[in-house]
Amino acid sequence: MSNRYSACQLADIIRAFHTDIPTIASNTWKARTLYALMRCRTAEMGGHIDRCDNPDCNKLHISYNSCRNRHCPRCQGHLRERWIQDREKDLLNTTYFHVVFTLPDTLNELALIKPDVLYHLLFQTAWSVLRDFAANPKLLGARTGMVSVLHTWGQNLSLHPHLHCIVPAGGLTPSGKWKASLSKGRFLFPVKKMSTVFRARMVQALREKKLLDPKTAKQLFSKKWVIYCKKPFFGPKQVIEYLGRYSHKIAISNQRIKKFQNNKVDFTVKNYRKQGKKETYTLKADEFLRRFTLHILPKGFTRIRHYGILASAFKATHKVNIDCQIGQVIIEVGEKPALLLKKCPYCKNGELHTVACFDQRGPPPSWFNKISKQNNKRQVA
Repeated sequence: MSNRYSACQLADIIRAFHTDIPTIASNTWKARTLYALMRCRTAEMGGHIDRCDNPDCNKLHISYNSCRNRHCPRCQGHLRERWIQDREKDLLNTTYFHVVFTLPDTLNELALIKPDVLYHLLFQTAWSVLRDFAANPKLLGARTGMVSVLHTWGQNLSLHPHLHCIVPAGGLTPSGKWKASLSKGRFLFPVKKMSTVFRARMVQALREKKLLDPKTAKQLFSKKWVIYCKKPFFGPKQVIEYLGRYSHKIAISNQRIKKFQNNKVDFTVKNYRKQGKKETYTLKADEFLRRFTLHILPKGFTRIRHYGILASAFKATHKVNIDCQIGQVIIEVGEKPALLLKKCPYCKNGELHTVACFDQRGPPPSWFNKISKQNNKRQVA
């Protein structure tokens, strides 16, 4: 297969290899996901007709529907902004720490065979480590919380499962009093000890599930497991920006794809050995798609989870108490990420409002005639 696409999108690459999808995807769920991404915002999805509410414009516009798949690079903008605004009311008026739990590549084969089990254990084990270290009276002596987001990829689309977590710098004591961390800008807990406990608990959990043979278990204990602690957030604005970057991030964005030509895909990567310098990485197109499918999560798997004092059930009954003790978060208007409004592409001022919907057969003749007359007038003008 040969093609001449350049500066294209992920959907273009999938479309060029659509006959090979059953071979590229390892199961039917991944194949269905690729088909959905390929059809996103095309006539196959049906669409809607929008009218500009600017009285000086009043133009009609045809838009095709989005697939709304969480793996689609086209559909994450609106979903991300809406999710962020929903999270603003959940923030606590405290510093937050950023922690990353990473699984060693020894477990990559298991991630391919039993991704739902392995990733669930990753969430469960990471939370148990943070929860128990926080409960230790010598460290904090309080109940903490965690918002965690699963990422499974490296910059070159290789399999690299890791968990991004934000943890508040404090917690609630058994008596219901807020206790702030005394870490003074350093991380809450000793990272090396956390890494050792994380490794032991994860291996034990895998053994209980009978997913480890003795040889693999020995290999896991011979490696250092990585818990990376970044600098703490120093305010709600930083937390919001972080959530915006990581909450709805996918394996690769369309902006990173630079060229698709001669069955090869060029895309940008960050070389962390060179302080994050951007470089171009090239893969054969079928290998590019195969690697992308590694990061399609199992059906119904929850990749963003809340624990402890940041869990929904706990916040419903205790957040008011916490806010009374440490103050309520106030997001400045200028700092608040606005929802992506549908602006009229013609006048740039009015907002678009849906006036009709249609399926894959296209707009009804009456609306199509209106749009055709409008376009003819525009060409004459």
